[in-house]
Amino acid sequence: MATMPAFCRIEAVATPTRDSKINIEIWLPLQGWNGRFLGTGNGGGAGTIAYGMGMIEGLKRGFAVANTDMGTGPDINLLEEHPERWVDFGRRSTHEMTRVAKALVRAFYKVTSFRSYFEGCSTGGQQALVTAQRYPDDYDGILAGDPGSNRTHSSSYFLWNYQAVNATPASKLSSAQWSMVTRAVIAACAGKDGGAPGDQFLTDPRRCGFDPASLAHCSAGTDTAQCLTQPQLASLRRLYAGAVNPRTGERIYPGLTPGSEDQPLGPIRMSDPAIVSRLFIMRWGLGRAFSPDSFDFDRDLDQVDARLASTLNANDADLGNFRRHGGKLMLYSGLADAGVPFDDVVQYYDRVTSLNGENGSGDFARLFLVPGMGHCTGGPGVTDMGQPSSTEVPESRDSDALIALVAWTEGGTAPTQIIAHKPGGNGTPAQERPICAYPALPDYRRGDPAKRGSYVCTDHAKGGVQVPASRYLN
Repeated sequence: MATMPAFCRIEAVATPTRDSKINIEIWLPLQGWNGRFLGTGNGGGAGTIAYGMGMIEGLKRGFAVANTDMGTGPDINLLEEHPERWVDFGRRSTHEMTRVAKALVRAFYKVTSFRSYFEGCSTGGQQALVTAQRYPDDYDGILAGDPGSNRTHSSSYFLWNYQAVNATPASKLSSAQWSMVTRAVIAACAGKDGGAPGDQFLTDPRRCGFDPASLAHCSAGTDTAQCLTQPQLASLRRLYAGAVNPRTGERIYPGLTPGSEDQPLGPIRMSDPAIVSRLFIMRWGLGRAFSPDSFDFDRDLDQVDARLASTLNANDADLGNFRRHGGKLMLYSGLADAGVPFDDVVQYYDRVTSLNGENGSGDFARLFLVPGMGHCTGGPGVTDMGQPSSTEVPESRDSDALIALVAWTEGGTAPTQIIAHKPGGNGTPAQERPICAYPALPDYRRGDPAKRGSYVCTDHAKGGVQVPASRYLN
């Protein structure tokens, strides 16, 4: 923290119920305050203050910043039969953080009004959409990345993949085999979906008709990274197909995105029994009856939804109150995100568009799809655009998603593209590429693939994603 601007650090605890303990931290710049407040999101099951998910970068930009542990400390896995703590995690903690932080900003700077923004990714993206839906007056602008907002069903996705890869001892793929699958997907589709020659990622996975049957087959018991056995192939197909109700065939959640198979939050991690610790929502819903190996995606999921969906899920696409407040929403999603498949973000945005009208939606909500980005940041693509968890505050304003949101909110001009960067190294030059407002994606035209001028934002088809059945958008 020695390299950061001087600031006043305030720790607070909100206890809206007897069982609540919501830890909050607020940082107030001592000099150079830009006149704005920035709420920041957490990740995973939270439980501690998340300094590296927007607080540090926000302070460097001149914002007063705040974060919360969402009331789940010291361990979210210890909160079975604590329904008030579930409400804190689902929605209340972010609102409490905002209420407390705004009061302190007013008192510290002796002001009565100022602009307020929120940014978060993953669980932070859930917080962002919860806020837009339930507390539309809390923020003027919201930046929501890879949101785990369909929470009970995104947990179902993790559990579905865990069951698929652990169906039998012969079903699991090695990390080398998952890398082989990704290489095969890239070889089949990269550069043919709008991307540049030589790309090691997909620009539009919807244009990739990869057939797992094209992979080399090997006999049972063969230990090689160059082929898949029939049980392994069955696992792969099940992951691509995604979670469905086994009785009705209704889609619960989208499946694994082609080209994301070897990403850090992908099948390698989901196949590890340790992933069960991330399934705290299933334990909240079922208690001691929860078993990851025998979970029923019909009966058991109905019970989880009945107990938790109204508390945790942020699926409401009617953002009319947020829009009337003057709020602006920027969504983004990595097209190589194995943890929250981009299909789920696109279907949510398309529903927002449908409810508010084609032109109306663009007036207050924009979606940016990031080729080659994994979960929230990183990945093989050109992905650094000033989002939470990015490595540095961008030097250029046209490369800063947060500042683009501020300019839109306060100036009225909606962003059409953000220039993403990727540092050079090991003989590879630094790269830049436009990230375009949906439905556009950066199509390669000519010239140096490392330069932004070699790409043009071109509209691709809308939709084209796996959409959950309405009962799973509760």
